[in-house]
Amino acid sequence: MGEVNTKGKGGFLAWMIILGVLAYSLGLSFFAYSWTPGPNYRNVTVDTTVNISGSTPTILSVVMQNPITLNAGVERFITCNVSIRDYNGFADLQVVNASLFHSTSTEGAALDNNTRYVNTSCSPVSQSGIYANYSCGFALEYHALNGTWNCTARVNDSLNLQSLNSNRTNISALYALNITPTLIDFGVIDAGTYSNNISVNVTNIGNLNINVSVLGYARNMSDGYAFVCDFGNYTIGMLKFAANLTASYQQKQNLSSAYQAIAGLRINKTTNTSYSFNETYWQFYAEPTQVAFGNCTGYIVFQAQPS
Repeated sequence: MGEVNTKGKGGFLAWMIILGVLAYSLGLSFFAYSWTPGPNYRNVTVDTTVNISGSTPTILSVVMQNPITLNAGVERFITCNVSIRDYNGFADLQVVNASLFHSTSTEGAALDNNTRYVNTSCSPVSQSGIYANYSCGFALEYHALNGTWNCTARVNDSLNLQSLNSNRTNISALYALNITPTLIDFGVIDAGTYSNNISVNVTNIGNLNINVSVLGYARNMSDGYAFVCDFGNYTIGMLKFAANLTASYQQKQNLSSAYQAIAGLRINKTTNTSYSFNETYWQFYAEPTQVAFGNCTGYIVFQAQPS
């Protein structure tokens, strides 16, 4: 081994090299940070933290009656009951609203009392801690479409964070009618004469188009009489009806003890606030061979049927 120059810059570098070799051989390090690898040196896990100050409210459920039967001719009030959780507390809830709409409509469609209703401010029913229950009411018209309906509820909190949930129900078919007047009075007539035509309005108060059938009786169903009088009776065929004012007595249909449809009479469901109705015309013949006298009474049953 040659002589090592230990003088000057070259000598200093030589000594540093010698010290580095010795340090390496002794497992020492003077030029790097010293560390000892642990058991997880290939996969290092570190902690994380964050504080969420605003929590999105959650609609846990939307519950409503199923099925729903509407009230004939008048409104039926129903509710969607909405259960909500908000980790910021129930006081953080700002607005709860709901839309009720038929399967042929959508949540954002125009208001229509046949197919869509809205409650823009549902009412709180109970509130405790992080939970709240709201009631979203709707006054359904009697002519609202039958079939599947969807109630979609939405909630907004103080940060305008939103949530929605929905549920479905079914509105039943409603075949219903109303008759005016409720007394058909043919007045005073002599034996062997015809009464005047008496007009009877039949109003559709359901949610479907209807045909109308009628039957008659005097004392008991199927007794075969139109009238029972103080003295004697009149058979049921003496009372006749038509949907056409110009029909003569002979052209009208005979009333019978079994339901029969009034020919040519169809009453569509209404689509607005006006009732939908048609007229029928009734006439009686005091057949002289059927000896009867005095006050006479009978009954006519009107029945709404699918059109």
